[in-house]
This record gives sequence, C-alpha cells and structure tokens, in this order.
Amino acid sequence: MSSIDAERVAWVDYAKGFCIIMVVMMHSTLGVQDAAGATGWADYIVAFAKPFRMPDFFMISGLFLSRVIDRDWRTYLDKKVVHFAYFYVIWLIIQFAFKAPLIAHNGGAPEVARQFALAFIDPFGTIWFIYLLPIFFVLVKATKRVPWWIIWIIGAGLQMANVNTGWVIPDEFCQRFVFFYSGYVFAPAIFRYAATVLKHGQLAAAYLAVWSIIEGVAVFGGVSEIPGIGLVLGFIGAIAVVTLSTLLSKSDLMAAVRYCGRNSIVIYLAFFLPMAIARTVLLRVPVIHDLGTISLIVTACGVIFPLLLFWSVRNTRLGFLFRRPAWAHLTEPRGGILVPAE
Repeated sequence: MSSIDAERVAWVDYAKGFCIIMVVMMHSTLGVQDAAGATGWADYIVAFAKPFRMPDFFMISGLFLSRVIDRDWRTYLDKKVVHFAYFYVIWLIIQFAFKAPLIAHNGGAPEVARQFALAFIDPFGTIWFIYLLPIFFVLVKATKRVPWWIIWIIGAGLQMANVNTGWVIPDEFCQRFVFFYSGYVFAPAIFRYAATVLKHGQLAAAYLAVWSIIEGVAVFGGVSEIPGIGLVLGFIGAIAVVTLSTLLSKSDLMAAVRYCGRNSIVIYLAFFLPMAIARTVLLRVPVIHDLGTISLIVTACGVIFPLLLFWSVRNTRLGFLFRRPAWAHLTEPRGGILVPAE
C-alpha cells in the first residue's frame, strides 16, 4: 500500500463513491428519458437523490482543505487551481471534439469557435464541477481571516436566494458554496460524528431510516426546493451519506463503491462518452424495453468504462489524460500522481 493510500479515510472514499455514481446515474437517466420521450423507475431514484447529491460532493471536497490552506500561494495554486484547470482543458477538448460536428452542422464554423471560446467562461458539458472547485479554493483562502460565520451566513443566503442567471458558474456558485465551506469549517465536527457512528451503529441506522422518510416526503411532496427547506435537506442528506458511508467502512462488502470514490475524478472526467454510446445502442437495439433498466445499464457503463480506460492508459503515453505531466506544474511535481478532488 502506498503512503497516499494509507492516508485515505475509508468513509470519505465511500461517500465520494456514492456521489459519483449518483451523478452518473442522474445524467444517464435523464439522457435516456429525454431520448426516449418517456420516464422510467430510475427517475424516482434520481429525484430522491437530488437534494443531497451535489451538496454532499462539495462538502466532502472541502473536508481536507484545512491541511493545505496555509501553504504559500504558489504551492496552493498549483494543487488547487492549476491541477483542475489542466484536466478541464484536456477534457474540454475531448468532449468538444465529439460535439463539434453537430454544432458545425447547426451553426457553421463560427458557432464552433464561439462555443469553444465560451467554454472558458461558461463551463462546457458535464465538467463544470472541476471548473467551480478552484474558484471555491481561492475564495476560501483569500477570506481566511474573515470570521467564518460571516462567510457561512452569506453562503447560506445565496443558496436560499435561488439565483438563476442562466450561466453555470454564478448559479452553481450560489447553490453549492455553503456546502463546500461547511466541509472546510466543520471538518473536525464531521470527523467526530463519523467516529461516533462507528460506536453507535444502531442509532446511526435509525437516523438513516428517519432521514429517508423525511427526504421522500419532501421530494415527492413537492417542497424540497423551497428556499430554506432545500438548504436543510442538503445538509441532512449529506450527513446521511456520511452515516451510511461510515457504516459501510466497517467491512469490504461494498469495496467497489470505495474504489469508485478513490477514483471519482477519473469517472467524472470520462463518463460522458461510454454513457452516450451505451444509451444510443440500448435505445436503438430493441432488446431491453424497460427504461429504468436501460438507465441502470447506462449508469454501469458510465462508471466502469472510465476505470477501464484509466487502467489501460496509466502506464502509456496517454497517461496525460488522468495524470498531470511535469510541465503542467507550478511547483516540483510529486511523481505526477492524480490527486483526488478532496
């Protein structure tokens, strides 16, 4: 086991694993249903997870920020800005290469150039998460001396304001920053909570049962997106994921989920293509007719094939797809290892 593996926290990897699988499932299910013009049973799972899916992802991403926030700006920017900027540009080019022909068909070469340039201001496709993370990292370090409660109240207010400009970054910033900042500020309390869950498994299971009822009533009762309620659901849902992940970390029964969490950025970067291919094939070849089942298979393809790609290229010239080369560092690289988004 490498030193990096030894430093990892099992429940955090489980939590990230659940989050990335839910993200892929959301895109897969909505894509299948949009293409088919109908809905399937997987839509209920996607709807249930919506209030906590991205809040938990951002909260987990802020958990370990306190370990590096006091580093000098050059080192900090290398780890928390250049790192994600590199992968954004690489995978923007890859995603755009697949979508450019359709864009050119509809709007010509000028539209292709316009949309590519726009992608550096307004994130393109599914990779907006790694565009937004560096903004959060820089903002938190820049405001480190500001009392935390002031920043938190502002973040909560922005989340409840339901800002809708039509631009990805301002809208997602307002919706997600409070969860990222909470992961950073409340990290000690979150880790203490996880330790308590390990000692009191039955109480933790009871919490999950109560939470699932509250979540279901709020989501399917149509009140989950009301300002304030959405904020609360985001937090209690994120804590529910922490609870479930901590309970699962007691054994290796779902080690595959943990592995997905350890490599969540790999899945996030590359799931779009196998997802699209699987969706197209399954809908055009009338072997399976249940849309929920199709969505589940597409999700599995979106999770598994990026990992297969990662394994197949990691020791080849294509390793740059998932590993930052030496030239893409501001500081001396530490073996060019892909660092998780935590």
